[in-house]
Amino acid sequence: MKNRLFVSLNLPESVTDKIIALRDSISADEKLKWEPKEKLHLTIKFIGDVDSELVSKISDELMFVEDYNSINCSFTKFGFFYRDNKPTILWAGLETDISLFGLIDVINVRLQKFSIVVDKNKFKPHVTLLRIKNDLGIDFVNNFKNFTFTPIDFSTNSISLYKSELHKDGSKYFEIKNYKLKKLEK
Repeated sequence: MKNRLFVSLNLPESVTDKIIALRDSISADEKLKWEPKEKLHLTIKFIGDVDSELVSKISDELMFVEDYNSINCSFTKFGFFYRDNKPTILWAGLETDISLFGLIDVINVRLQKFSIVVDKNKFKPHVTLLRIKNDLGIDFVNNFKNFTFTPIDFSTNSISLYKSELHKDGSKYFEIKNYKLKKLEK
């Protein structure tokens, strides 16, 4: 049996609340299928489908992340990913400590022993807010792209290994293991 896995930098609840409040101030269209609050996270490594017997080994391999310090982040803007010149994903963009990029590199190297492919795309820190199925119009896109706000600065000290199960009404996430990062001394 296969398990679809990913590694996530977890956001404090107060930050997801602020992201949702800003999102709703731009468009509170209830017909849209917004990503639910419990699914808002920053994927730092999509692992993909792995055999069940590898899940605990991968979980153990990731224990090293607990040697890392908490990561400072700033939610700075909204944006879109496009396919065929059409917006397909609305995201909340983040700026992060450079240490996160180094951590991702180490995760990639350590997971290669399980035949997990290193992602060749440049990492773009973002939180998916909406998967766009239909044309929402240029006003919708421009309202998000042109929206400005004071950046929301925060620190996160939690990374998780998740399993994603696809269902007819969307994916469901199940936390396999939570890893605590070291809190920085002030």
